[in-house]
Amino acid sequence: MTPLTVAQLYDRAVLHGGERIAISDGGQQVSYAQLADQAARLVGALTALGVGRGDRIAFLMANCAEYVACEYAVAKAGATRVPLAVLLGNDDHIYMMNFARCKVLVYHAKLAARVAQMLPELQTIEHFICIGAAGELPAGHLRLDALLAAYQPVRESVAIDPEEIAGIYFTGGTTGRPKGVMLSHRSWFHTYWMETLDFAIAPREAFVFTTPMTHAGGCLILPVLLRQGRCIVLDHFEPGLLLATIARERATATLLVPTMIYLLLDHPDLEKHDLSSLRNVLYGASAIAPERLKQALQVFGPIFTQFFGQTEAPMALTALQREDHLVGDPQRELEVLTSAGRPTYPTAIRLVDEQGNEVPAGEAGEVIALAPNVMSGYLDNPEATAATLKDGWLYTGDIARRDAEGLITIVDRKRDMIVSGGFNIFPREVEDALFEHEAVKQAAVIGVPHDKWGEEVKALVVLREGKAATEQQLIEFVKQKKGSLMAPKSVDFVAAIPLTNLGKLDKKAMRATYWGGRKRNV
Repeated sequence: MTPLTVAQLYDRAVLHGGERIAISDGGQQVSYAQLADQAARLVGALTALGVGRGDRIAFLMANCAEYVACEYAVAKAGATRVPLAVLLGNDDHIYMMNFARCKVLVYHAKLAARVAQMLPELQTIEHFICIGAAGELPAGHLRLDALLAAYQPVRESVAIDPEEIAGIYFTGGTTGRPKGVMLSHRSWFHTYWMETLDFAIAPREAFVFTTPMTHAGGCLILPVLLRQGRCIVLDHFEPGLLLATIARERATATLLVPTMIYLLLDHPDLEKHDLSSLRNVLYGASAIAPERLKQALQVFGPIFTQFFGQTEAPMALTALQREDHLVGDPQRELEVLTSAGRPTYPTAIRLVDEQGNEVPAGEAGEVIALAPNVMSGYLDNPEATAATLKDGWLYTGDIARRDAEGLITIVDRKRDMIVSGGFNIFPREVEDALFEHEAVKQAAVIGVPHDKWGEEVKALVVLREGKAATEQQLIEFVKQKKGSLMAPKSVDFVAAIPLTNLGKLDKKAMRATYWGGRKRNV
């Protein structure tokens, strides 16, 4: 099958939607017909500005209805979108836009002050388009609403090859300068198809977007629209707001990271909201504590779908279906709930050792994947591309085990593995053990310097309100469950665990506290 382009998929989504609501954003309601018209008018404006095929357009905006129209228009123009995560700093954004040689920056008025700070260092931006501006703009900056009013719609999409790049998505940068992942229209076509099947996107889905559309959240816009569903947009995550929105809108699905699930479970008003319409909660991006997942299943019911993937192969290489979460045997339940499921329908996965040899069932190996949605490579970084893509296989850097039933359990990131006295220790296994203690609310495990062993295990722990535990009690608790090698040698009690802008444990920031200027060579 020849893949369709992102623009062709959007065209199909709006074809029969008519006046049905496609996007709800606060009081703003955008129909499918209006979405098509907005995108077509923006294509007319971009064409008049000399922006077209192959040009790169940066998006700096929180979740909003305009994001969808802009993504649609960029695809129709044959240009390439470069989404920027709002929670990153100006230095990262400047680097990304300059490195990607972006020609246009589309930004929200809420971020105008930050754009003004970045202006002197932006080397390639020729046009600035502001969303939601009410006051005066800097000289030369354009208003999106004015552009939509001024230009006639251009309905035809630019003819492009599916292998042309639809988007450049920068990795989180937790191990140095972020890399620009180049994702083709072919990659997105297969991603959307996979999500619809493996995530069970339903007809007329009412999907709440509270995670960033510039990242994983945006991967689900088209699957929802292609099923003639409705995108319910929240510009930030706040547990009370999300609960109220689900109840008011009779939402059927959403996407969360584990820390968000924990906050919902701990919210004092959880039981006051009618959440009976919710049938599917997608979760991923970081490991979830099995004890908290069991709690979520008890509170919300069997409505959870887990995914594991990375930017280089959006959005999932494996999935744990809702039905898979229901396990009768307690021991098997723990094994299943700590797993990442099985490969998604188009994906082949192997677990290999350092020499590239496949490891036996039950042994840990690096996850490598063969899938039609894999990236085209890293922007202007052939060395990193060659190290990650080998003979068509994507080397993920994740370590996993596969059991006899084909379930894949992610042990840890290869770079996060702790090597102590020549033994490999996977932080995820220690974290899971800590979460079983009744006093532990959050936990993260890292390796810290040790003069004799190279590294030793340290745990950072947030205690539950009203609960108490000592350092020695937690060390002994893990020792009983995992043995002395895996048990932390020290525990620091903290008020909060550092997270990245995507809600993942920020192991780089944690290690920096203890490693200082030392180079990590163990």
